[in-house]
Amino acid sequence: MTAILVLEDGATFKGLSCGVKGEAIGTVFINTAVVGYQGIMTDPANAGKILVLTYPLIGNYGVSRWFNESKRPWIAGVVIKEKSKVYSNWQAEGSLDDFLRDGKVVAISDVDTRTLAVKIRDDGEMFGAISSDGADKDALLKKLRDYRNQPRRDFVREISVKRPTRLGKGGSAGRRVVVLDLGVCNNFIRQLKTLGCDVVLVPYDTTTKEILRLKPKGIIVSNGPEEDEVIPGVVSRVKELMGKVPMLGISAGHEVLALALGGEVSRMKVGHHGVNYPVISPGSNKGEITVQNHSFVVDERSLKGRGDVEITKRNVNDNSIEEIFSPKLKLLSVQYYPVSPGFDEVNETFRRFLKMMEV
Repeated sequence: MTAILVLEDGATFKGLSCGVKGEAIGTVFINTAVVGYQGIMTDPANAGKILVLTYPLIGNYGVSRWFNESKRPWIAGVVIKEKSKVYSNWQAEGSLDDFLRDGKVVAISDVDTRTLAVKIRDDGEMFGAISSDGADKDALLKKLRDYRNQPRRDFVREISVKRPTRLGKGGSAGRRVVVLDLGVCNNFIRQLKTLGCDVVLVPYDTTTKEILRLKPKGIIVSNGPEEDEVIPGVVSRVKELMGKVPMLGISAGHEVLALALGGEVSRMKVGHHGVNYPVISPGSNKGEITVQNHSFVVDERSLKGRGDVEITKRNVNDNSIEEIFSPKLKLLSVQYYPVSPGFDEVNETFRRFLKMMEV
């Protein structure tokens, strides 16, 4: 069955339908990772977007529950070059086809993703629509114009836990971490458990009083959709908590903390979406390769009046802010994803946060 992808500027790409039959509309973005397609699709930060995977062969190692970053795929649509006809992996529990159908994801394959990636790189991220329903270009462009006037930006309400949820047992009350859940990834939860933390997820709209009643030793403002209707309310609550309990912000949570500090964020022409972004500490020759997934960035000029906040990591490619730190406020905030470097290993960012909690 044929399918088409239409971008809001009229560019059209033809291909074959995979996943479920239907239409998907959302921001089209590229991810340059070679592996990890399942994790990307289940990352809540990508809710409502159309994912373009630049690696040409997708589905060759199948899918497994272990690779999920949340309970289901939140992506609106997927664009790939070639869908593997077979899969092979000792952990695999099914095929990519099964995963797309079960997750009700609209997808298109046999697309020239090299040309599409160059276009997004040159012209920037934009809205697009995938259709396998036989809709023509003009009909999809009209839907895109309507969508642009009022895009959906209310995903966090659906993604976030509905009530305070303690994850597992055995964590130390002396290491109780409350996670303000905007769409936290499973990878981060596993690392906190490895550190022996007592992890409690709370809904995005939990009041300051309710959070403090849980007696947290630390608070994490998680990753999640960046441009969401609930963000201003979250910023207000974080302002009330700042300085009272050590805090860690991750990706969208990093942007929330910056806004709570009086800073601003701005949309990037092309966001950072991939697993090979180099960051470095100012005045250091030691760099790190990081996983990133964001389309906004903190405006450095907006933080210049904050003498109690320092920039502790920058992106090597574009000099954007990757990490801020405040000993006075006991605040650590990272734009990158502090992913585990290996099986049962913990990213240094979480270890630094733990030290802040224990002071």
